Amino acid sequence: MKILVTGASGFVGSNLIEYLNAKECYGVLALIRSPRNLHSGSNLEYRYFDLDDHNISQLDLSDIDVIVHCAGRAHVMKELAKDPLAEFRAVNVEGTLNLARQAAKAGVKRFIFLSTIKVLGENTVLGKPFTNDDNLDPQNPYSVSKAEAEIGLREIGNNPSMDIVIIRPPLVYGKGVKGNFSRLLNLVTLAIPLPLGAIKNRRSLVSVENLIDLIVTCLDHPNAKNKSFLVSDDRDLSTPELLSVIAKSEGLNPWIFRCPQILLAIFLRILGKSAIYERLCGSMQVNIEDTKSQLSWNPPCKVEDSMANCWLKVD
Repeated sequence: MKILVTGASGFVGSNLIEYLNAKECYGVLALIRSPRNLHSGSNLEYRYFDLDDHNISQLDLSDIDVIVHCAGRAHVMKELAKDPLAEFRAVNVEGTLNLARQAAKAGVKRFIFLSTIKVLGENTVLGKPFTNDDNLDPQNPYSVSKAEAEIGLREIGNNPSMDIVIIRPPLVYGKGVKGNFSRLLNLVTLAIPLPLGAIKNRRSLVSVENLIDLIVTCLDHPNAKNKSFLVSDDRDLSTPELLSVIAKSEGLNPWIFRCPQILLAIFLRILGKSAIYERLCGSMQVNIEDTKSQLSWNPPCKVEDSMANCWLKVD
């Protein structure tokens, strides 16, 4: 099977390439924007490519069986664009749909799109997780662009020549993780007292190992055709539990004490950090029973093992 992976030097893409490269049954064409996180292999070819260069027609996709589309404009911590939504749309919507149309014309059999759980919303009520039947409810430019890409891909999927598969992960963690999860790793290593013991939320996460296992399952599974799937580790954690698992995976003892949530909310609001409060105290749960049933799939990796991999250095 010949697979094209976009965003192959990114967090998920590079881990996926590492997995596929170790399997002799796959030939891989990896599209990258920068020469980092690269692997070598006789069945692996890299090509430099920018999704928003509008040169997708120059790609030869004639021998590609499946495209796994990991590339995209992700969350920007310090947004400088005058029109963030336009910037997200240029890459995540226009670039994605241009690639998918080109793939359909070339005879690619399946297009797997890595979306985000945030197309369904930012938070859930405790004990009421997102399900595959929920309506789209994106609430920021990033998730709006991903939702619009999903809608456009479903229209392309009406062409019977190419299947569309959409995967909606929550926060992904593992070797080489960056962003907010990397900040949690750094916070744990400081060994400072954390006033988060009273938080009773629940959040779904997915390790990059479990996400990749689902992606590989979707490469040729007949039940994945033209469907969307939610994914997680199938074990929801509160913020105190998450910090504890992170710390213990590195042999550390977390120092977590109880502080009333109302005081924490007031303190962070005074500092202008209300968004941090929502991330620390809010719930965001995912129900993956439909995914497990449709694909006869279960997350193969335990949370503790995957957390330990977060501390590994990227080659």
